[in-house]
Amino acid sequence: MQSRSSVSITPSAARLTESLRDIGYDFPAAVADIVDNSIMAGAERVDIMIEFDGADSFVSIADDGHGMSANGLVEALRYGSRRSYSRGDLGRYGLGLKTASLSQCRSVTVVTQREVPGSRAVARMLDLDLIAEWDEWLVVDPVRDAAVERAREALGDNSGTVVVWRKLDRVLPEKRPHGAWGRRRLDGLAAKTAEHLGVVFHRFLEGARGRTVAVTVNGEKVEPWNPFAPDEPARIELAPQRFELVADGVSGKAELRRYVLPSRDLFSSTAEFERLSGPLNWNRQQGLYIYRADRLVQWGGWNGVRGIDEHTKLARASLDFDTDLDAVFNINVAKIRVTIPLQLRQMIERPINELCGQADDIYRKTSRRTVPEPEAANDDVSPVPKGAGTSPISRQVNAGVGLALRAAAMHAGEYESFLRVLDVLRQQAPEIAESLGLAR
Repeated sequence: MQSRSSVSITPSAARLTESLRDIGYDFPAAVADIVDNSIMAGAERVDIMIEFDGADSFVSIADDGHGMSANGLVEALRYGSRRSYSRGDLGRYGLGLKTASLSQCRSVTVVTQREVPGSRAVARMLDLDLIAEWDEWLVVDPVRDAAVERAREALGDNSGTVVVWRKLDRVLPEKRPHGAWGRRRLDGLAAKTAEHLGVVFHRFLEGARGRTVAVTVNGEKVEPWNPFAPDEPARIELAPQRFELVADGVSGKAELRRYVLPSRDLFSSTAEFERLSGPLNWNRQQGLYIYRADRLVQWGGWNGVRGIDEHTKLARASLDFDTDLDAVFNINVAKIRVTIPLQLRQMIERPINELCGQADDIYRKTSRRTVPEPEAANDDVSPVPKGAGTSPISRQVNAGVGLALRAAAMHAGEYESFLRVLDVLRQQAPEIAESLGLAR
């Protein structure tokens, strides 16, 4: 065997750490990524402080989780941590703590203490200015300033972890870190962060899966915002749909749950109707809410399955997938964007259209109750559905049959066999395959 020479090339620490700052986080999403780590560590409480002090302003995220050893802390500060992730863990790439933190600041300090008798708090710091100076992947002991001392005091004799962000260059521009503008800036970010966490972690805040996590921002409890209005008696829930996905040797399950929220006049109160409109308001809050391990990662709109429509603004659906399917859903590092695989997109099209049809019907009935319409020439004549009469079975129904066949094959564990049958059908009766929406 011919030998080959090789050269080990270590990336420039200074350049790469600066590049990784632009991975896609905004401030609330960055905080949420740190909260992910707290939840994975078994925390029951997470306290976030966003404190204004001019150029010395800082952010502190403290939890009462299991904490880490000194070696575990150093490993956690490694880019691409070597720790393994279990099924259902919120972590994925071993980058979140570093990339989320340094997307907002130039210095992150972690103080942690394990739940082992006699253990003491340990602290380490990643500082971009120090890395730039030495161009090395350095983790150092932090200066024991007020923020670090407060973190140690917050832990006391209990287990937990405190993450402190300082040098907030992406939050407070260097030229204007002082004054009323800076204070208003941080106050605004605190409000947006609380709102974001209430949406993203609403299942944990509600204790929906038997585990409750309390979160505060600047001492104020974060309230959950459940997009599906579970306490509204007039809400309609359609039958859930479950799918088993197989792709590139990976298998896992996804579940679709569908809801039609009540119209304004059927909500328990006007105030609750306005609250459930959400951060994006009714039209843009309609659509798919995609959850990974009970954590909401993407929402708003129908992900290309159909467009946003005023008449379907009451329709919302949750799509849950296993962490086993991370690669299939192509989840990004910041855990704020996924791609629905084509295989699943085809299977959910019919149930989503069914949901939107019901939402449209309720919207129009509400409109007729509230807005008088001119009398029709013949009230007994029903409108002809689009596409009706083109064949004994409409194209829409045909496409639904095709989707139902595909879904049934998946549920029966015979999807590969179905594909082989489909290939034969395309060859021998291509017009039928096309009418069923199964053409290539």
